[in-house]
Amino acid sequence: MSEVRVRFAPSPTGYLHIGGLRTALYNYFFARNNKGKFILRIEDTDQTRLVEDAIENLIKSLEWAGVEYDEGVFVENHQIVQKGEYGPYIQSQRLDIYKKYVDELIEKGHAYYCFCSKDRLDHLRDEQKIKGLVPKYDGFCKNISLEEAKKRVAAGEEHVVRLKLPHDLDIKFHDLVRGDIVINTKDIDDQVLLKSDGFPTYHMAVVVDDHLMKITHIVRGEEWLPSTPKHIYLYDAFGWEKPEYVHLPTVLNKDRKKLSKRQGDVSVDDFRLKGYLPEGMVNYLALVGWSPDDNEEILTMEEMVEKFTFERVSKTGGIFDKDKLDWVNGHYIRSSSVERITDLAIPYLIEAGYIDQEFAENNYEWLQVLVDTVKESLSTVMEVVEKVKFIFDDELEIVEEGAKNLLKGEQVPELLNGLLEELKNVEEIDMEYAKTFMKTVQKSTGIKGKNLFMPTRVAISGSEHGPEMVNILYLLGKDKIIKRVNKVLNDL
Repeated sequence: MSEVRVRFAPSPTGYLHIGGLRTALYNYFFARNNKGKFILRIEDTDQTRLVEDAIENLIKSLEWAGVEYDEGVFVENHQIVQKGEYGPYIQSQRLDIYKKYVDELIEKGHAYYCFCSKDRLDHLRDEQKIKGLVPKYDGFCKNISLEEAKKRVAAGEEHVVRLKLPHDLDIKFHDLVRGDIVINTKDIDDQVLLKSDGFPTYHMAVVVDDHLMKITHIVRGEEWLPSTPKHIYLYDAFGWEKPEYVHLPTVLNKDRKKLSKRQGDVSVDDFRLKGYLPEGMVNYLALVGWSPDDNEEILTMEEMVEKFTFERVSKTGGIFDKDKLDWVNGHYIRSSSVERITDLAIPYLIEAGYIDQEFAENNYEWLQVLVDTVKESLSTVMEVVEKVKFIFDDELEIVEEGAKNLLKGEQVPELLNGLLEELKNVEEIDMEYAKTFMKTVQKSTGIKGKNLFMPTRVAISGSEHGPEMVNILYLLGKDKIIKRVNKVLNDL
């Protein structure tokens, strides 16, 4: 078998969608599993929908996810560069190549010039819809002689080039996920191959590029399944060896509809900015439509590469479950170092206005304790803002009924005064002092157990449950604790 070569070939018409990232992942897993090559190609033939920094975002998103490719389009020193022996890897730079192959199809009788106006095509489509027919081109220009068509082209008449499909031909192919598929040409349109602006359509460019770049397996979303017979026909028309096809199930939302921006986050960037870790996103996303033999759920990139096969890819759409993603991501946060999560958390704390850059630089150890205090409870790094809010709040409001009731105990005034008395004896609360503080208060007041700890927690944190008391004491510091205890005493 020749060397496995796969490609991920997105259009730069927006930021990388998580469905696109999953397609890239499956290509990557398969290439690495087979010691093959993975190529990144940019399909920008639809010039009307290009988004300015989409290529840079795409590359940045793949890098963030740890998806490495061998050839194609890269960013170096803020410049887009191309590497590999089969370039250019950007379709808009390959127009002469496509023109040559379109001309070859016309000469062989597999394509024809079409001069139909947009008005005629719109009218045709409307008529077909009224009759309940599938809208498709009616072949009006199919029988214009090549000689006449060339004269009209030479005279400057606007035109496109269409694929000339036989009327009644079964086109068969094998899909590694879906098995054998047969589609008759009666159900397929005479596809436009070259647009009036001289740019090829996806269907022409993809076949030429995949052939010239020696792609062995085409791994793409199932939305391209109906187009595959046209591509198969083009391979046959050119006399080229056909690649293997793999059409992946769609990533769906909980309503079993395709994930779309209307329902919220769909781009890799959306999730990155919310504080998902790359390994959490990649691990979860890989399992939306694929599962390893052992049904293991927490997997490293290396393990996924090793276990990946198309036999284990589902035929039906995979449900994107944010709760499950949060669970997987939470696992990776808990198993990450405090330093790493602190570094990731600092920008969120700055954005929330809790700290500034100078504070972050001068109080890194304090910030590590802050993050470590809530780290076990995080599903995303961004959640740190809400979880540590009680540390930064100037005015603490006690809203839980259970917490309010704990402050009604008859021992509470004595306890709170005992706390204040003990704090008079100290300059500032360091970690060592925080560890002994409650014991000292217990000795001086004689109050023990829940009667000691629960009202103290409520008075200084506003809640009856929460993180380690030692950490809370250290993080709040003397002045804040005195202010909060005094307020509770006044309210009592």
